[in-house]
Amino acid sequence: MTNEEYIIAIDKRCSRRTFRNIPLDEETKAVIRDMVDYVNRREELNFIFVDDARFAFNVQKGNMSLIAVCGKDTIAARELCGYYGETIVLQCAFHGIGTCWVASYNENKLMESIEIPKGMRLYCVIAVGFVSKEKSVKEKVMHNATHKKSKPYQKMFEACDEKLPPEYAFAMQQVEKAPSSVNSRPVKFRYEKGVISGSVEEPYSIKSIDFGIAQLHFQLGASSKGIKGEWKDGKFIEDGEKIIKFPSAEAE
Repeated sequence: MTNEEYIIAIDKRCSRRTFRNIPLDEETKAVIRDMVDYVNRREELNFIFVDDARFAFNVQKGNMSLIAVCGKDTIAARELCGYYGETIVLQCAFHGIGTCWVASYNENKLMESIEIPKGMRLYCVIAVGFVSKEKSVKEKVMHNATHKKSKPYQKMFEACDEKLPPEYAFAMQQVEKAPSSVNSRPVKFRYEKGVISGSVEEPYSIKSIDFGIAQLHFQLGASSKGIKGEWKDGKFIEDGEKIIKFPSAEAE
């Protein structure tokens, strides 16, 4: 996928909780497994694809697979889990496959069915499956309930010493569309002396996964406007030579 296609995917993505009673086809599952393998090789994470994952969910209904999002017990690993998990979510969204980041699921049953290497921990899961074009009544109700307090990007800043350049403003508009736990938008941004930075309270929590997701959305937005760079130690560092590499079936 191109950067432009990722921006399209950001607009298409929405959390789905009602899936069709049709399993993913073998070709789609193979592509998702390839993306999972790429992430694990590239960043030493431990994402795990589970084919039939209906046993693991309480709220989500229908025929679902899942990706168990696992990594080391560090802040950096949590952010990478969010960043790379969202790359897979956006690729699924672009191709019409439903997804949902899920923090509340049957963890005991899932732990019985997967093997997590020593030194890794399970943070959350991503539900994946075929969905109808229209949301179910339950999905609409839950969407309305969790989006009542959606923040415009201006309210995500705790400090801003000058007006954002248009490229950064567009990037922050993509952050507005990023998923977060119960749509809480926990990341607090600062723009000082021309540098964007961000942080979360309780970084040793799932909030750092939300930060990783937000980092990806910002990076995609900035890149689409010609601003290359990457996040390091909570700051977006511009780098004109930076090439964003995303998981794909062809990636090495």
